Amino acid sequence: MTIPLRHLAMATCLLIPQIALAAPGDDGVTVTVAVSGLRNTKGLIRACLTTKPATFPECDKDPQSLRLSVPAQSGPALVFRHVAPGTYAVSLFHDENGNGRLDKTMGIPSEGYGFSRDAPVHFGPPKFDAAKVSIGSSDMTLAIKLRYIL
Repeated sequence: MTIPLRHLAMATCLLIPQIALAAPGDDGVTVTVAVSGLRNTKGLIRACLTTKPATFPECDKDPQSLRLSVPAQSGPALVFRHVAPGTYAVSLFHDENGNGRLDKTMGIPSEGYGFSRDAPVHFGPPKFDAAKVSIGSSDMTLAIKLRYIL
């Protein structure tokens, strides 16, 4: 199959503007999550950042979600790097016993949890829309306060 030269020239002209618009080394921004309200320094703080409402707040079902764990300590911060612009929601919890999940007693969380925009909890976790934040082209910091029920 031979491609006529005029078609090749037109295809090249259409691609050049796209190449010129892509910034070299543009690999997203840094999103820092500043956590407050930690009741002790046992275990880990586990967080996820997702763009998918259907997988929020349990991001393990979203293979594209960004997930982090840091040791629980005074003034913990989680730093997500290389985040592409878009609409995201953050959920986190204080995994005090390090078992990798939010423990519950009779359906009520027994470990601390929190969401971006301090999204309220009403008979279950908030919806994505209540926690969503827009991430643009500048680094940003989100403040999330942990809540403990038990």
